[in-house]
This record gives sequence, structure tokens and C-alpha cells, in this order.
Amino acid sequence: MLRNGETGDWIGTFEGHKGAVWSVCLDTNALRAASGSADFTAKVWNALTGDILHSFEHKHIVRACAFSEDTRLLLTGGIEKVLRIYDLNRPEAPLREVDKSPGSVRTVSWMHSDQTLLSSCTDMGGVRLWDVRSGKIVQTLETKSPVTSAEVSQDGRYITTADGATVKFWDADHFGLVKSYNMPCTVESASLEPKYGNKFIAGGEDMWVRVFDFHTGDETACNKGHHGPVHCVRFSPGGESYASGSEDGTIRIWQTGPLTDHEETKSHAANGSVGKVKVSVEEVSRKIGGFHIAEEGKTKEKE
Repeated sequence: MLRNGETGDWIGTFEGHKGAVWSVCLDTNALRAASGSADFTAKVWNALTGDILHSFEHKHIVRACAFSEDTRLLLTGGIEKVLRIYDLNRPEAPLREVDKSPGSVRTVSWMHSDQTLLSSCTDMGGVRLWDVRSGKIVQTLETKSPVTSAEVSQDGRYITTADGATVKFWDADHFGLVKSYNMPCTVESASLEPKYGNKFIAGGEDMWVRVFDFHTGDETACNKGHHGPVHCVRFSPGGESYASGSEDGTIRIWQTGPLTDHEETKSHAANGSVGKVKVSVEEVSRKIGGFHIAEEGKTKEKE
């Protein structure tokens, strides 16, 4: 489904998969969406109309997909232990396969202006970094447990990983470990606030979504509301809010609080409240493109 990030209102549903959907993403301009599914396909969709643009057949479940930064390429990975790169400008052209992954692929991402690929596995620890040109692993970030979440920060400085009961931050250029924090429970996902980078969120098996100080690791807020384990947390691109997806069948949008240079004390009071995200209607309309967000929060297609 596509929803308004400001209000949570439903915009549209992408219909066509015949199995569980394991991964979804939008391209940089939010004009196309991609999804990886248990029906052994990865699909690319027109995010404005909901139409299927491409359907790429795989030999097993597709667990992860990601658009390149320039939106030209799609990276997929899954149970097959193969990373595939599809050229969306030439979908009929032969796909590119990167060297075999050592395990079933759980997460994939692009970095370094699409020169490097990132992947983690379901059945072993570590994050592997691949050189796109050679197709070889150039670095492995070692973790004890399988990495269930890996995110490249918006400014490209950090890689945020969740493995077991630990959240780690890695230097995205030199690959050294910058910070490692033990969590109160096994966490499945973590995300760094994109604008100031001074806080991060984490969610996992205890059903709570926690906010932590990036510099000290201190917990600054705890959001209760889910009734099942939290499988995914992510900040909005502007950091005004963050979303959490849970096994209870809900996605919750949480307000971060006002983002100013002196926002620390203010934001902690605002954390934990489920509310509207402070993003202008015009900005959301711009991102969604073909849809108009009416002031009352409803959606209607452009005339």
C-alpha cells in the first residue's frame, strides 16, 4: 500500500503479487515503487497509477530490493543467495549477477553514489560490501548475530545496523565501528535521525519503539502501543516523524517533535505521541506527484 506520510491516509494499493511481500521501497523521486515477494518475483510499479511496469522472475523467495540512487537500477536478493542488478532503462537486457552471497540475503542497499552494494544474511552475522564494477566483496563488517536491518544514513556518513540485542554505527567510508549500544531486548530494526543525526530509534521483540541519544546511547523516550513484535522502524526523510511496522498488523506514525538546533529538550516531551507529522501539504503533494493531498487530509487524483 501507498499511504500519506503526514496523515497515514490510504492513497492506493499495488495489486499483483501472489505471495507474501517481504520488501518494498520507493525510488528517490517517489515515482516508482519496487517490491520483493514470496511468489519468486520482484516487481516495479508506477507509484502514481499503481500499474506494474516490470516483473522480474527469480528462482526463490525475494527478501530484499532497493533502487539505486540515480533510480536507473534495481538490486534484489533473497533465499537464492544471489544479488541481481536489473537495468530499468533496458528491462529486456540480460541482468547482472554479483558473486554468490555466502548466505540467504536479508537486506540490500546502495551507497557511494551507486559504486558499492551492501547486503546482510538471514543465517550468519556480518554486513558485506561489494564493489559494483568487480562484483566482489571488498569489506565485511563483523557482527555476532545476523543483521536484520541495515540503513545508510541520508548524508552517507554512517551505516546503522541491528543485530541481536545490539545497534551499531559504522563509518561508511572507512568501515570502522563508530559506536555500539546494547539494547534492552532483541531488536529487529534501527534508524538514525536523518537531519541532525543526534538520535536513533530501535524496535524489536518487546513491542516498544524506543528513542536513544546517538552520542551517549541513553534512552530518551519509549513509545508503547504495538501489540506484537516490531519488525521495522524508519525515520521520515526530514526527521519530523518516524514509522514502525509490527506483527500486530499496524503501522504507527510517531511525531519526533520540533527539529531545531536546540530541539533536544523539546522533542523528548513530544516523543511517544502518535500524531500528525509536521510536513507541509505542498511538500507531500510534490513528493507524490500525481496525487493531490487535500487540506482535510483526504486524497484525490488530480483532475
